[in-house]
Amino acid sequence: MTRDGGTGFGIGRRRLLATAGGAALTGVLAACGSNTGRGGKGSGPALSQWYHQYGEPGTEAAVKRYAAAYDKARVTVQWRPGDYDRQTAAALLTDSGPDVFEVDGPRLDQIKGGQIVDVTEQIESVKDDFNQAVLKPKIWDGKIWAVPQTIDTQLLFYRKSLLKAAGVQPPQSVDELVEAAKTLTRHHRKDKVKGLFLGNDGGAAVLGGTPLFAAGLSLITEDGKVGFDDPAAARVLGKVRQLYADGSLLLGAPTDWSDPAAFVQGLTAMQWSGLWALPQVKKALGDDFGVLPFPKDGAGKPAVPVGAYGSAVSARSKHQKEAKAFVKWLWVDGTDKQEDFALSYGFHIPARISLAKKAKQLQEGAAAEAVRFATDHGFAEPLLWTTASRTAYQDALNHIIKDGANPETELKAVVRKVNSELQRAKKK
Repeated sequence: MTRDGGTGFGIGRRRLLATAGGAALTGVLAACGSNTGRGGKGSGPALSQWYHQYGEPGTEAAVKRYAAAYDKARVTVQWRPGDYDRQTAAALLTDSGPDVFEVDGPRLDQIKGGQIVDVTEQIESVKDDFNQAVLKPKIWDGKIWAVPQTIDTQLLFYRKSLLKAAGVQPPQSVDELVEAAKTLTRHHRKDKVKGLFLGNDGGAAVLGGTPLFAAGLSLITEDGKVGFDDPAAARVLGKVRQLYADGSLLLGAPTDWSDPAAFVQGLTAMQWSGLWALPQVKKALGDDFGVLPFPKDGAGKPAVPVGAYGSAVSARSKHQKEAKAFVKWLWVDGTDKQEDFALSYGFHIPARISLAKKAKQLQEGAAAEAVRFATDHGFAEPLLWTTASRTAYQDALNHIIKDGANPETELKAVVRKVNSELQRAKKK
């Protein structure tokens, strides 16, 4: 969301739209000193700031404009196409990397490895005003290691007229979601409309840990243990499998879950997609749609995956003090720029709660609902959720949904893998 976000279920729309490329490691290091953005007019030291390549028109010009407006340093923006995470990982090991950079996370190894610096002081005075779900994964050992920039989130879109015609109410539980998808598919069979679209793979890639949170569980507990070693996990994933087994899911759509085309074209009555899709849906359908969080299961509660890239400072920067000051100016004090960044070049939620509440574009209808859902029910992947853990879980989820594998058996193997990853993290 990011992601997110950029991680697992939180992949942000901006990240999804970024052009592919994948620079080789040698190319990464060679490019670290390249100048791809105009520097600011400040009289202080020269600072380099990195962003991954956003796909939304106007974003690159905007961040260069912000940098140019800073008068206490000469900030040069570098726009990084290709495999941004790999590029930054390599650059942080050199003296020619960025002073300030976007980070997907940060990752625990970046913190424990001393690659980034603590920015708690810069955010301390307003930390309670940040969406706590996206701030939490940026905190380790009581310190904040990156400042959240803007939030991406995912939602369940539903077509009011199609639900009404089938006598279906917007689902408030996973059981109701399963039944609604089945009823909608049956009722609109002649028009070849499916009840629900969770992506062309049946939902494994996009849902991630969302069903677990909806069941009242988590990926990693507050005390650093596996959060889904519980029968409720197998039960809720079994219900997600039922959607696939019932034939209620749209599969093989022309575009995948991140694009609302299937929804606005009437191929599905409900679709899991991102907040970024809302303007396009609104333009196509007017008021004939609503949004919901992923519905609760059992004793759980509604779940909304959120993600946010953070602005971090490299420990190898020769101007750490000045770099921290710039991060504070832009992502803590610069509320006008934060709102502009979130809503002028796409559709996202400012990371600051106060900004999200007052932004005109987010004050009414489905947009206001989305902000409320993200604030009340938002969750993000924790720092201790490693790439290996995520891969093991995603593979298991894919086997459960598409192959009908036993959820209990699959999850036991994932629990073992995550336990191993947690032990490895504690030893570092």
